[in-house]
Amino acid sequence: MGINERCHEDARTASINRQNCEDRLTEPKEPTGPMAAAAAEREEVAAERRLETSIDTVYIARHISVTEEGHGGWDADGKGPSVWDTFTHQGGERIFKNQTGDVACGSYTLWEEDLKCIKQLGLTHYRFSLSWFTPNVCYHSKLTTKAPIISIIAQGPLHIFVPISTPPPGVDYYNKIIDDLLANGVTPIVTLYHFDLPQALEDQGGWLSESIIEAFDKYAQLCFSTFGDRVKQWITINEPNVHALLAYDLGVFPPAVPRFGTGGYLAAHNMIKAHARSWHSYNSLFRKEQKGMVSISFFSGWPEPADPNSLSDQEAAKRALAFQLDFFAKPIFGDGDYPEVVKSQIASVSKKQGYLSSRLPEFTEEEKRMIKGTADFFAVQYYTSRLVKHREDTKEEKGVLQDVQLEIFADPSWKRVDWVYVVPWGLRKLLKYITDTYNNPVIYITENGFPHSDPKSLDDTQRWEYFRQTFQELFKGTI
Repeated sequence: MGINERCHEDARTASINRQNCEDRLTEPKEPTGPMAAAAAEREEVAAERRLETSIDTVYIARHISVTEEGHGGWDADGKGPSVWDTFTHQGGERIFKNQTGDVACGSYTLWEEDLKCIKQLGLTHYRFSLSWFTPNVCYHSKLTTKAPIISIIAQGPLHIFVPISTPPPGVDYYNKIIDDLLANGVTPIVTLYHFDLPQALEDQGGWLSESIIEAFDKYAQLCFSTFGDRVKQWITINEPNVHALLAYDLGVFPPAVPRFGTGGYLAAHNMIKAHARSWHSYNSLFRKEQKGMVSISFFSGWPEPADPNSLSDQEAAKRALAFQLDFFAKPIFGDGDYPEVVKSQIASVSKKQGYLSSRLPEFTEEEKRMIKGTADFFAVQYYTSRLVKHREDTKEEKGVLQDVQLEIFADPSWKRVDWVYVVPWGLRKLLKYITDTYNNPVIYITENGFPHSDPKSLDDTQRWEYFRQTFQELFKGTI
């Protein structure tokens, strides 16, 4: 919900984060009056890292996330181009002010400055993503941390295996981040994949090709083997629901080739299987020694029925959540298969469109068994909510949006900041739903925030109030 708006703001929001942090380092200002009270309450709440409420166990930590928008160093130290490098270098009006990831927030060269910010902010956790360094994708030929590394050089459908004596510089970079974080009492949370697929793999079909499942598993094994002695919390794929929709169905994200109604489902299908396979690799090869946890993070808003007394709007809200969250969560945290409402909706619309069978791929019984239960905690990313109304005629919609048959809009009374409508109670309802639906899992809120985009303003009153309301909703614990 609001995904397209969110994505257009990502580059702008990310570009001001470093300046805001550095301004705080050089000109610290102590809040007074109501601001001081809000700050004190925020610190008290943040200190409660584990909440025991009727919502379940929700882990909250002061943390920040760094991804494609933050790294920079797009071609440093032998790194191959990603799909985002190709996409942004083509120019046009695809990205705000034609920005690229060449430098971005510059974390690759300014890590020491980032570390100062982390310490100044008093973060307890730091989540960052790894760049899938292909065409020189490296993995250990033997699944131990002392094994030699082998370079896989992509050439068409084949791979050439070339022994190399030392890890690529990118591995040294991530080792330093992890070691520096731990030395300063900060827990690293590592995301294996955050949208930046190596162009070499995209050229071979990307997430539309089933061969990517094995490629991702080998990459994951490299990361577990290389960093798992220190990293104990892993996210395999960030927001697969967003990535599959925008990259492979609507074509808003690279590779920017729309495949309306088919591409998103096929990409999602392969992402689920790639995640499950890498979880099993960790479980069988690394968990006993490393004692870590592996999951996958979902983006989800809360769909509220526009008319709470309307049965059709209630069903539309359930349908919205099924397509947005349960599409991925039910196979992994449930029975290994897609929600029935998703399967029936897509099959019905597919038939009306003249397809001989559903556009949604099916899991085999063996795949269902392989996928079921492949997460050690539930990771969710919440920013906003929307009102949902049933809508029968969605012919003007494109791709998977036709299948859901609903209308999405915001309550005019909700405060809006950039693409986010401030609806803290939506997070409480979402967590309650996850708890009730998926057998009371441990929940990590892996993203949430207030997209204030003025780089010159350090008056955080609005932001503090946003987080105060958010934590209040979490503590309520009931609808």
